[in-house]
Amino acid sequence: MTSRPTRTGTSGLPSGSVRTEREGSASSSDPTASHWFAPLADHLGEAYLRYSFTRGTEQETDALIEALGLEPGQRVLDVGCGPGRHALALAARGFDVVGVDISERFVELARVAADDAALDVSFEVADARHLTFVGEFDAAISLCQGAFGLCGASTPGADDAPAVDSPLGRTDPDGLVLDGMARALRPGGRVAVSAFSSYFQLRYLEKGDEFDAEAGVHLETTELRDPQGTVREAKLWTTGFTPRELRDMADHAGLTVDEIWSVTPGHYRRQPPDLEHPEFLLLAHRA
Repeated sequence: MTSRPTRTGTSGLPSGSVRTEREGSASSSDPTASHWFAPLADHLGEAYLRYSFTRGTEQETDALIEALGLEPGQRVLDVGCGPGRHALALAARGFDVVGVDISERFVELARVAADDAALDVSFEVADARHLTFVGEFDAAISLCQGAFGLCGASTPGADDAPAVDSPLGRTDPDGLVLDGMARALRPGGRVAVSAFSSYFQLRYLEKGDEFDAEAGVHLETTELRDPQGTVREAKLWTTGFTPRELRDMADHAGLTVDEIWSVTPGHYRRQPPDLEHPEFLLLAHRA
């Protein structure tokens, strides 16, 4: 049997929906402060960039520019930008980029990297479930589970389920992210979203792991090290999707699906959905 590849998401984690033990509560007036991912990302900091999947940024960026038919000078929104990997790569290729992330530490690192590279990129702290952009961008991306796939509760009705809704009547948090990305687009704007494959998760389910068939999430426990080597144990809930689910979610958001690829981080290419790749890449556009 083929060995199971390592699954890594935007935070440098085996990811999708990833939740750590909570450290206090935050005011509902600050939606970012109550999200489980912020303290996790703050713990990782620049150590995020040591994970091998981050080395594929250049290839992924070039593949997306071609797949989405983008031209330098166009405006791109990077949702769940992390320390700015793709936003910076796009800016270096002549795009006008705005990156948003829920982690203040990640946004700080992205701004420093932009300054060091003399790139004009806007980075903002924002909750992807509460995007406020309307008709401003030619493209919107969310890659390596930067936001889409990170927002769901560990189980239906759990106390980490966000009390938010969308103008489309949606309460699914990952759907809210896609809704916000769609609203941010100008007519004809394009979307690229990566999502973990439920097929892959089940095909390579390891001993000791759990899979919640009702919620569609995989549970494992791992250790995360910050830049100083301090270890923090984290329980990781990885949300998986099927191509049919992605098509339904895109349709609900008012997007027309162009293609769905099976991909591996750092190796984006046109490949029909299969059981062997850890992620799907949704490519769609706003009419």
